[in-house]
Amino acid sequence: MDHQNLDKALEIFTLLIVGEEVSSGQHVDLYEDYRNNSEVYDILMSLFKKLNLSLYEFGDSLYVSAGDGNRIFGFTNDELKRAIGLRLNRELYLAYFIIYNVILLFYQDSGSFSYADYVRTEEVITQTDSSMQKAMKALHSKALNEVEENSFQTLASLWEDMPLIPSNEDMASLKAARGSKTGFVKLVFNFLISQDLFFESQGRYYIKPRFRALAENYYEENRGRLYNIVTGGDDDALY
Repeated sequence: MDHQNLDKALEIFTLLIVGEEVSSGQHVDLYEDYRNNSEVYDILMSLFKKLNLSLYEFGDSLYVSAGDGNRIFGFTNDELKRAIGLRLNRELYLAYFIIYNVILLFYQDSGSFSYADYVRTEEVITQTDSSMQKAMKALHSKALNEVEENSFQTLASLWEDMPLIPSNEDMASLKAARGSKTGFVKLVFNFLISQDLFFESQGRYYIKPRFRALAENYYEENRGRLYNIVTGGDDDALY
């Protein structure tokens, strides 16, 4: 192994882990080493694999994401609840479900990535309503196991019990909070913004390149069972 290539791979790794950009515009020499030096690439991919991390390339930039259950670089459930502003596990699972539906708004068809420039809170609520209804219908038409059935019943109950907005408040002035569908979706978007995945302008939420890099790779690799339940797709078409 060439020690100079090892140093380059470690430098790329370190920059990405601390949130620095490695792209055709930043740290260009290192990005070119990743693209054109096979040993640097192999060392880097080996590091990420051993540490349960995924490396994605999108728009001439590199992005890193923690793998499932990664306790060092990822979030625990308790850490996520604190970061989003939630208290209960079922609220966190509802947040997961909403995030999944945000992805569906942009990526319903893998052949036509990102057909919308932005989404609004009300569109996310409508999409979540629709997905929840399909999931509940699936309780009767699909062979869901006991865990899936109980999970969707719990989420549906939590979601349906929320008003669209709290009484005596209007949509425009409503803040992120747990007490309503609109406030809850805004909580989720605040978290996505904090993770450099979205930005907001005049009530519109726009995706950032990091979101597209993660969604267009992770979504294709992992949509699986949940996608099948909420879209009614065929299992064989998802893999």
